[in-house]
Amino acid sequence: MKITVQDAPIIENIEPQQLKEYLQSHGWYEDRPFLDNATIWHKQVVGQGEFEILLPNTKNVRDYLPRIREAIETLATSENLSQLEILNEFINNYPHLKIQGFVTQIATPHKDKLSGEITIVCSVFEKLRKIKTEFTDYNYILAIKAYQERLPVVCMGDLVKENDVFILQNPRDFQIEYI
Repeated sequence: MKITVQDAPIIENIEPQQLKEYLQSHGWYEDRPFLDNATIWHKQVVGQGEFEILLPNTKNVRDYLPRIREAIETLATSENLSQLEILNEFINNYPHLKIQGFVTQIATPHKDKLSGEITIVCSVFEKLRKIKTEFTDYNYILAIKAYQERLPVVCMGDLVKENDVFILQNPRDFQIEYI
């Protein structure tokens, strides 16, 4: 089955510089500028031929989303990977993400207030990931209950990646999902 990535908020968060660095580190070469808005990149793959990507220089071009979708599709084909595997390389932030998973770790609470860091394991873009977040008061108590009883949880927040660690900022609507 061929999975395609169509989610605009995910694609909008990919920076042209990220994609440029990825291309450079994976054997692509910058061929030439295209008008004032983009550059053309090529890669020769043995047994498959030559591939081409039109990379916008900035997010401000009108066709940014379709061009990035095309680039992800071309990268997936040329590297024999799924689009989700390619996309995983570019996830640095994703606002308003709903996660569903299990609390797998609770850090020692802060001594001056009822709060602490927790780790939730969940699937993000079809890959299991550890996501760290911090809860206070009632949500912290719920997280402890979910951890102790191995109950699934759901939460909304803004996912960011810092030093290869996923963090859910601004967590909200945290709840235990009773099966």
